[in-house]
Amino acid sequence: MNAYDEYMKGIVKPMREELASNGFTELTTAEDVEGTMTALEGTALVVINSVCGCAAGLARPAVREAIVEAEYKPDHLLTVFAGQDKEATERMRAYFPEVPPSSPSIALWKDGALAYFIPREQIENFEMEQIKGHLTEVIGQVCQK
Repeated sequence: MNAYDEYMKGIVKPMREELASNGFTELTTAEDVEGTMTALEGTALVVINSVCGCAAGLARPAVREAIVEAEYKPDHLLTVFAGQDKEATERMRAYFPEVPPSSPSIALWKDGALAYFIPREQIENFEMEQIKGHLTEVIGQVCQK
């Protein structure tokens, strides 16, 4: 691993752990994504994580709090890290080709299809509470049995 990659690995470690320590399965390779998504049943919340400020100050905190507050919970919590795990992110994005690449972003998956998508544009210019409220509502709609 070159010096730049080693440096970035250390920088993003807490950004990864913020989701992983809250129940998210981190998918770091295209094979991880493929194996998980092809076997997936039920609902999933997929966070395309990012190193940017709107991921740190808005997306990740909103996701963590929305999961706690949502009456109905996704069956699976998944994450890929854009800019770090490039092949995994590219493979995940292939599951919703109708959506332009966006990071951070949040996808809700249900029964083998994209049910809802929150792009960066609906994250970066909003308050964390607004994002959390939006996501809590969507989780409730998508994950209600």
